[in-house]
Amino acid sequence: MPKIAYLTGEYPRATDTFIQREVAALRGQGFEVTTCSIRRTGAEHLVGPEQKTEAANTFYVLSAAASPMRSVRAHWRALRRDAGGWWRGLRLALRTSPGGARATLYQLFYFAEAVVLADHLRAQNVQHLHNHIAKASCTVAMLCQEISGIPYSFTLHGPDIFFEPLRWRLDQKIARASFVACISEFCRSQGMVFSAPQDWNKLHIVHCGVSPDRYESPRQRAGNKALFVGRLAAVKGVPVLFEALKSLVQTHPDFHLTLIGDGPERHALEQSAGEMGLADHVSFVGYKSQEEVAAALALHDLLVLPSFAEGVPVVLMEAMAATLPVVTTRIAGVPELVEDGVSGLLVPPGDAAALQAALARVLSDPEAVERMGQAGRARVAAEFDIQQEAAWLGQLLRGYIEGIPPASKRPEIDA
Repeated sequence: MPKIAYLTGEYPRATDTFIQREVAALRGQGFEVTTCSIRRTGAEHLVGPEQKTEAANTFYVLSAAASPMRSVRAHWRALRRDAGGWWRGLRLALRTSPGGARATLYQLFYFAEAVVLADHLRAQNVQHLHNHIAKASCTVAMLCQEISGIPYSFTLHGPDIFFEPLRWRLDQKIARASFVACISEFCRSQGMVFSAPQDWNKLHIVHCGVSPDRYESPRQRAGNKALFVGRLAAVKGVPVLFEALKSLVQTHPDFHLTLIGDGPERHALEQSAGEMGLADHVSFVGYKSQEEVAAALALHDLLVLPSFAEGVPVVLMEAMAATLPVVTTRIAGVPELVEDGVSGLLVPPGDAAALQAALARVLSDPEAVERMGQAGRARVAAEFDIQQEAAWLGQLLRGYIEGIPPASKRPEIDA
């Protein structure tokens, strides 16, 4: 079985447990997977035994590059082995700079990181590099391929890469990659916008996934408890949720919202909740482990995610697998997971009145809650099971490594 490496900007993170599940599933297929990360994650992300184990066994590129002797040796070995590749990598770094002194300096940093990563991958006899998140870490992967000749692929998520696709040279990354795993039809369509038609056949759809059985536990419904799970950042739209709650608690005085997660907006959101009279209705509990999130899902009645921009949120899959109805926004690839009125409710982003009405509808209709919960679990089991999706990703990896890539954008069984 091929030996592959996984790379992302920070690994492991409490907010990216889907990557850990994917790595574990590929290992279960027999792949030998070595994990690499540009930066070390903070201690707040090591919330469970899985994260701690992965962190202990991950190669951290910046830490290695910060060692002068290690960095010099990596460059020396690269020049001795293939001086042409080293120079091509440097030229590619400069050619793909978005312009300006600061951006060019960053490109040189990415080049230096790529040399150190290439040296590590050669020492590990890695045959293929797969990257998650198509921004800086994918730039390093692209440069590493040019320097070392080790082919790479990447998973394209969005939404932030689609805000600045030219800056991050999505066109070059797609052109040079063996293949691209797009997490949704919407994501694939955006990749098509920024790539040449001759590259569209290597844009495949590989959903992020969950293990439905992990969320199969007795539900303890109180009828008044909602859960939010995510990074506390502007893109998640939590102020809109608070605006909706101001009206909701007038008709549902026993309503309570628990927010799992942390981030740059936490202090401002806590202050805002107090100023809006919501302090008794809202709890901020920080990051939690996968087991703790699963337990929280069993204790709540719905999950709400009022985001302004998303890919296809894994937390929605987790909630649906736990038979919770979800209330979320009609954006990007979300409608490919959540069917409005069937497995949850979709509202326009930024519309506090529509969000309040959707929450009230779920809270007042227990039969609909049960019906949507069961429909959601069936949807996740059919198309977002991590074992199925990782098997498809494994098929893609083997096919491209062996030179016989699959032709379909999804597995033949789904075609």
